[in-house]
Amino acid sequence: MQTELNGSPVVKTETFYDDVIAGLRSTPKHLNSKYFYDANGDKLFQELMNCAEYYPTKCELEIFSEKTAEICKAFISGGDSFDLIELGAGDAMKSTCLLEYLLAQKADFTYLPIDISTNVIANLNSELPATLPGLKINGLNGEYFDMLKEAASLLDRRKVVLFLGSNIGNMPVNEATNFCRELRKHLSEGDMVLIGIDLKKNPKTVLAAYNDKGGITKRFNLNLLERINRELNADFDISKFDHYPTYDPETGACKSYLISLDDQLVTINKKEKVRFLKDEYIYMEISQKFTALQTEQMAASAGFRPLNLFFDNKKWFVDAVWMAE
Repeated sequence: MQTELNGSPVVKTETFYDDVIAGLRSTPKHLNSKYFYDANGDKLFQELMNCAEYYPTKCELEIFSEKTAEICKAFISGGDSFDLIELGAGDAMKSTCLLEYLLAQKADFTYLPIDISTNVIANLNSELPATLPGLKINGLNGEYFDMLKEAASLLDRRKVVLFLGSNIGNMPVNEATNFCRELRKHLSEGDMVLIGIDLKKNPKTVLAAYNDKGGITKRFNLNLLERINRELNADFDISKFDHYPTYDPETGACKSYLISLDDQLVTINKKEKVRFLKDEYIYMEISQKFTALQTEQMAASAGFRPLNLFFDNKKWFVDAVWMAE
């Protein structure tokens, strides 16, 4: 699950349809978690971030509010100008702590938030300069690596990339490492990355965050079926599916599934029919947890040198600073 609200991406109906059909015709069935975030999904995720069991957002906010100076010192230690690029900026709630501090230190930087949502970028471009006078901002709307290429073409200067909210955890370990390798390809030697990573901890604490007593996570997952009903003219009976999360403390993989409670046939767009057997599952998402050692190994294998680890007080979450070598 994303732990940073990214706003509702603008999705072409045909792409959404193709992805849904491909996923539900696969064995095992699966759906792409990026489609969680329609308007109602955004609202539910906001509720989830505020519920007692969901710790990641609170932990990273603690790091950013209590260790702002140390984090920013790493960014400006060279004394040169730089671009501060945020992947999946969302509402920039956490990064605003850094922006305020950098402005107070009169650091020479431009903030380049990247998000797939045109609405998010429009809001940041208009609202942040009003709340942070003097901020130089150039929001970029699109996919991460496409926009990183565009950012590199704008100004030839040092880059500092923010990838917060444990969004790296939306990928299994191998995919996360490959993502970091691809990120390194878009950076130059001396560029830096600040990456938020959720750490392994008591399994009951992890599982509770994805199986809250109020049922928000369940509604968040089921909302994707409701979205398919609304946007793709499907007839999912939501009452015939249940949410089932798992956490494996050995691998650190926290996974969410929707379980069919009956034999049933679902029609999509009045033509595609998808059959579900009783107890058959739809794989929805992964929220991968790591050890601190794994984060350093991942950095090294991707061509980065680990510089620092900033933990919350419970050491449940870490923001790691890496330098491209």
